[in-house]
Amino acid sequence: MIKVKARGNESIDQMLKRFKKMCEKEGLTKDIKRNSYYEKPSERRRRRQRKSVKRVIIGQ
Repeated sequence: MIKVKARGNESIDQMLKRFKKMCEKEGLTKDIKRNSYYEKPSERRRRRQRKSVKRVIIGQ
């Protein structure tokens, strides 16, 4: 769980910015976007295969 505590005279906007940055670093926003709609198993498989092909091509 991500917690953000106020530092000194930090504004709400600054705290929110820090919170969003922590969520990005943890990969939470990417996970939420991926799970926000239903993905068929065949589409999931195709996406994973494309990702692995990119990894192999870049690794050479």
